[in-house]
Amino acid sequence: MEKAPRKTQDAPVPAMHDRVYAALRDALITGRIPPGRGVSLRSLAAELGVSPMPVRDAVRRLVAERALTINPDNKRLSAPSLTADRLEQLTLARGWIEPELAARAAPKADTDLIRALEAADAGIDAALAVGDVDRYMAANHAFHFLIYRRSGAEVLLSLADSLWLQIGPFMRVVFGRMGTTGLDVDHHSQAIAALRDRDAAAAARAIAADLAIGMEAMRAAVEQTGQEPPHD
Repeated sequence: MEKAPRKTQDAPVPAMHDRVYAALRDALITGRIPPGRGVSLRSLAAELGVSPMPVRDAVRRLVAERALTINPDNKRLSAPSLTADRLEQLTLARGWIEPELAARAAPKADTDLIRALEAADAGIDAALAVGDVDRYMAANHAFHFLIYRRSGAEVLLSLADSLWLQIGPFMRVVFGRMGTTGLDVDHHSQAIAALRDRDAAAAARAIAADLAIGMEAMRAAVEQTGQEPPHD
């Protein structure tokens, strides 16, 4: 996990509590905090290079967002377990919210967005080419949220953000087990084309199809083990 960035004289930075919160969110979204493996506040603080107090505040916020759970017996933190029922709910919620964000983004798409998406998609291809799942996770998140942020739908965007916090650790586990060879099919080119044409319906279809690939891989992993995917 990367350390929370420190203040420089060249540019202002957010307050320490917000920086730690952002660092932990990023670690969850990209799967660097694995499910089912307890970690302590002190170990997180040491990894981030900060005192335990801002970590405690950030953890409290993430528990409220259901991205982390606390074991009442030993106070250790972990990502929530993924059951078939929980996965079904997350799949439904993502299928409702994320295609709608893409549809709302389409009429507002411009050349700058298309170029940014093409760059993000090139980053995904580069990660796949070298088998770098961590880099793939970060680039894939960047691609989707370039689209979603353009929607201007703040409520839906906040919900999508929360869903990625909850699903990120399990994406990383499943994709790590699959390797990048199972990730070379997506619908990003169709999404880019739809946004270039400002076609809301086509953008929604492309994102819905893209989500289905990852969620199906997770469903298969849960069915195979009868519980959450095994973690490293």
